[in-house]
Amino acid sequence: MTDPTELIIRATFGLALGLFALAAGLRRSLHVPTAPPLPEPESMVLEEEFTDLEPPPPPCESDRVATGLYQPLDLLGIGLIFALFFALAWSSIQAGGGGELKINARDLIGTIGFQFISAGLVAISMVPRVHPVAWLGLRWPAWRRIFWIAPCASVSMWIFFIGLQQLGLMDWIESLGAETVQDTVKLLQNSEDSTILGLMTFAAVVAAPLCEELIFRGYLYPAAKKFAGPWVAAIFSGLIFAAAHGSLAALLPLFVFGCLLAFIYEKTGSLWAPISVHFFFNGSTVLLQMVARLYHLPLDASP
Repeated sequence: MTDPTELIIRATFGLALGLFALAAGLRRSLHVPTAPPLPEPESMVLEEEFTDLEPPPPPCESDRVATGLYQPLDLLGIGLIFALFFALAWSSIQAGGGGELKINARDLIGTIGFQFISAGLVAISMVPRVHPVAWLGLRWPAWRRIFWIAPCASVSMWIFFIGLQQLGLMDWIESLGAETVQDTVKLLQNSEDSTILGLMTFAAVVAAPLCEELIFRGYLYPAAKKFAGPWVAAIFSGLIFAAAHGSLAALLPLFVFGCLLAFIYEKTGSLWAPISVHFFFNGSTVLLQMVARLYHLPLDASP
C-alpha cells in the first residue's frame, strides 16, 4: 500500500486554510467587532505622558491574549507562516522517503538555524508595534504556576498518547504503510553519534519550546484570533503545528497538544506557560528515550 502521509499532511494544511478563510469571511460579513489596540504597559511609558490621559481600562480576564495590535497586513504574515511550514513539511516527507533515516548533523544544525531565524523574523515584525513584555505577557506575576501547569499538562498528554495506542492508532497507521515513529525519535533511539544526540536534544528541549511557541502561540494564534475568533484560531494554529512536523503518526497527538498549548496561553496570558509545558514534555520524552537506551528497555512507538 502506498504511504498516504504526504496526501494527509497536504489535506491537513488545506483543512486549516479553508477553516480559517471560512471563519474570517463569516466574521467579516457579520461585522463581528474586533478588540481595540493593546495599550502600552505603565512601565513602558514616561510618567509625564499620563498627565492628560485617563488610566487604561483593566484587562479582560476572559481574553488575556490581546489581538488589538494585529492589522489586516498580518494576514500576509499568517500566509507566509502557512507557506513556510507547508514547504518544510513537504521537504521533510520527501527527505524521509524510502524509510531510511537520512538525518545528519548538518541537517540538524540547519533545522535549529531555521527555527531561530523564523522566530527572529516574527519578533522583528512585532517589536516596532509593541514591547515584547506586553506582547507576550513576559512579566507574569503568577509565573510559579508553571511548576504545576507543565507537569500536569505533560502527564495528560502522555495519558492521551497511551490511550490512542491502546485504541490501535499505531497499528492502523502501520496497516496504511506509513511510519509509526518520527525520524527524530528514531535518532534518539538508534544513533550512536554523540554530536547528533546532543544536537537533537538541544533542538527538542531548547529550540522547539522557544521558537515554536513564539511562532505558533506568540504570533500565529493571536493573529488568527483577530480575524477568525479564538476557537478557530486554536484549531487553525494546532493543525499547522501538527502538520508541520510531517508525521502521520504524530498528526493527531500534536494537533491536540497544539490546541492545549493555545488554551494554556489564552488562560494565562503569558507565553512562559506554553513554553514551560513544551519544554517539560519534550524534555521528559528525551529523558525517557535516553533511559530506555541505557537500560535496553523496549518502548512502543510514540510521537
